[in-house]
Amino acid sequence: MRCEVVTAAGTAKVTDGDGREGAGEGAAGEGVTVEEAAGEEASGALPLPRPLLRSALALYLDLHAHPELPGHEHRTADLLAARLAGHGLAVTRAVGGGHGLVGVLRNGPGPTVLLRTELDALPVTEATGLPYASTAPGVMHACGHDLHIAAVTGAVALLADDRDSWRGTLLVVGQPAEETLSGARPMLADGRLYERFGTPDAVLAQHAAPLPAGTVAHAPGGAPLMAGSIAADVTLHGRGGHAATPHLTVDPVLMAAATVLGLRSVAAQATAPAEQAVLTVGSVRAGERGNITPDTAELSLTIRAFTDSALDRLLAAATRVVRAQAAAAGAPRDPELTVTARSPALLPDPVLTAAVRRAHEGALGAARVLDAAPSTATEDFPYFAAGGTPTAYWLLGTTGVRQWRAARAGGDPVPPNHAPGFAPDVRTALPTGIAALAAAARHVLLGGNGEAGPGGDGETGPGGDGEAAS
Repeated sequence: MRCEVVTAAGTAKVTDGDGREGAGEGAAGEGVTVEEAAGEEASGALPLPRPLLRSALALYLDLHAHPELPGHEHRTADLLAARLAGHGLAVTRAVGGGHGLVGVLRNGPGPTVLLRTELDALPVTEATGLPYASTAPGVMHACGHDLHIAAVTGAVALLADDRDSWRGTLLVVGQPAEETLSGARPMLADGRLYERFGTPDAVLAQHAAPLPAGTVAHAPGGAPLMAGSIAADVTLHGRGGHAATPHLTVDPVLMAAATVLGLRSVAAQATAPAEQAVLTVGSVRAGERGNITPDTAELSLTIRAFTDSALDRLLAAATRVVRAQAAAAGAPRDPELTVTARSPALLPDPVLTAAVRRAHEGALGAARVLDAAPSTATEDFPYFAAGGTPTAYWLLGTTGVRQWRAARAGGDPVPPNHAPGFAPDVRTALPTGIAALAAAARHVLLGGNGEAGPGGDGETGPGGDGEAAS
C-alpha cells in the first residue's frame, strides 16, 4: 500500500465484550516471541487453536526479519508456497512472471473465494528496536505485508482443517510488487489468473493500518476506501560544467527545485475544491559534488485522486509544469515524463462488503468493526475486480492499546505505514487478521447463507453479545 496515514471515521475506542477497554496490552514497539504470543493471550484475544497461532506467528517473525524488495521476493514466496502446500493446496509458481504464486484447495462443487496477500517490503531502514527487526540493510516490512501473509496462512489452516463444514474452492494469491503497483496486472493479464484457476465469486484482502489492534474497518456502503494513483519519473536535461562558471551551464538542480515548487500547486489548481487530490514529489536526484553542475536531474512523483478524470487532469497539469520550467531555464532538450505505474481507486463491492462486515461482527463483536474514511493511500488490488468480480477489502488495526492511549493523550503519534517505527502489536493484530479472513471466506463458501465464528462452528466471537454468528 503506497500510503502515509490511514484513519478511521468510526470510534477508535477499543473495548472488550463487557465494555472494558483493553484489546491487547502489548505496545506496538515491544518484542514478542513465539512462546509469549502463543502462551499468553492478550485481553480480547480470539479463541484460535494455540498450535495454529504459534505457527502463524513463527512465520511472521521470520518474514519480518527477512524482508525482500519488489521483484526479489523469492524467499518469501518459498515460505508461503511451503505453508500452502502443507495445508493441502496445489501451488503454482511464477504466475505472471516473477514470484507470483497461486494455491488451490478444491473441496467439491460450490463457490470460489480468493484470498490475496502481498509479498514485498519497502526500502526503509527499520528503527523499531525489535528483537526480530529486519536483518536486510535498508529493507523493512514497513507496511504490514508480513502480517498479511501470516494471517492468510492461519485462515487457510482453519479452513483446511474444517473441510466438512464448507464446499467450494479456496484460492490463495501471493502477489509480488504491490508497493510499485506492478504486481497485480501481470498476474491477471500475462498469468491469465482467472482463465487458469477460475473466476472467483469473491476476492478478499485486508491491510494493516494504524488503528487499534483487535479492530477492523470497512468503507461505508458504496464509498471508496483508497484513491487511484499515477506514479511518474521525470528527467530534466541541463548543461553541466564547473560551479565557478554558472553562465556557461544550464543548471538542472535549479530547474528541479523550481519544478518541485511549481508542482506543489498542481493539486489546488487542477481539481475542484470538493475533490480530494494529492501530488507528492518523493525523490530528487542530481549530481555528485558541490563544485560540479550535473547534466541531468531526476524527480519521482505520485498523483492520487478518487476518479480517473481527476488523475488525468493532474497528470496533464504536472506535465505542463515540467515542460514550462524546462523551457524557462533554457534547457537544451525537452524533459521526459514517464508514467511507471497506474492504479484505479479502490471501490469495494457494497453488497459483498456489507455481508463481510456482518461476518466480522459475528466473529469479532460489533464494537470491533469500524467505519473507514477514504484514504489517499493506493493499492493495485482494484485490478482483481476485472470483469465485475466482487471484491471486499478492509483495514486491520495494528496499534497496541497502550500506544494508542498515549497518542490520544498528546504523546508521540502512532507511526504510520511506511515509517521506520511501524511495528504492529502482533499479539492482537495477528489473531484478529486470521479470524477476519476466515470469517469472510467462510461466508462466501457457505453461499452467503450465514457466517460462522473463527472456529467455523458458529461460536460467538470475543466481544460479541452472546449470539452465534449469523
